[in-house]
Amino acid sequence: MRTAAPGADPAGYAQLFIDAWLRSSADNASSAQARLVQSLAPGVDLPDPIAGAQAEPASVTAVRSVQRGTGVWAVTVAAQYAGGQLRYLVVPVAADASGTSFAVTGAPGVVAGPARAEVSRSPYRVSVPSEGDLATAIGEFMGAYLTGSGEVDRYLAPGVRLSPISPTPYAAVTVQDVSGAEEAAADEKVPADGTKVRVLAQVEARDAAGRWPLSYELTLQARSGRWDVAAIESGTAQDGGAR
Repeated sequence: MRTAAPGADPAGYAQLFIDAWLRSSADNASSAQARLVQSLAPGVDLPDPIAGAQAEPASVTAVRSVQRGTGVWAVTVAAQYAGGQLRYLVVPVAADASGTSFAVTGAPGVVAGPARAEVSRSPYRVSVPSEGDLATAIGEFMGAYLTGSGEVDRYLAPGVRLSPISPTPYAAVTVQDVSGAEEAAADEKVPADGTKVRVLAQVEARDAAGRWPLSYELTLQARSGRWDVAAIESGTAQDGGAR
């Protein structure tokens, strides 16, 4: 017997259904949203909201998918309303054996939101001197990467490629704090060639719209008395960079 494909997560299907369901009304079963609901979930009743009593959601996002059995899923979807109100709904979804066809099998249920997970202690516990070579190298790299002030390639380790951000997103970047995972990150001077450190850089970027606190996990490698960026852990570096 064939089972649903492991990658057949119906989160997007459930999200589409909830978005249409929350915007539909039993009083207007011929509307585009109502017809979409009926095509995604045959047999599921439409809501009957009082006109003007509740605003439509500003956004709808699938936040959790659980496979309950062969071809049976429960997808939790968050609906966000103006003012920051959140409502979570769980949707039962069936998938066929190939994982290419889905159907909502019942009305959604309102549930409590996911609990906040316990966060493990950060590995970045070594203070990096703000005037040291490592912090300086990070500041120059972030400036080139986020503002276009210089070529990004000159800050990369040999064999590492990093696509530039286009168009350049920010006008100015300031490194606020750098923490390292290895003790070598605390050295004010560059250590022996081949030494690698992992750091968390907290930066403030500015553009015409305001200022934006950002953070980057980087791996840097010592070479010829300088620090080279060997990886951005967010997954954008290639050929030697972590992905």
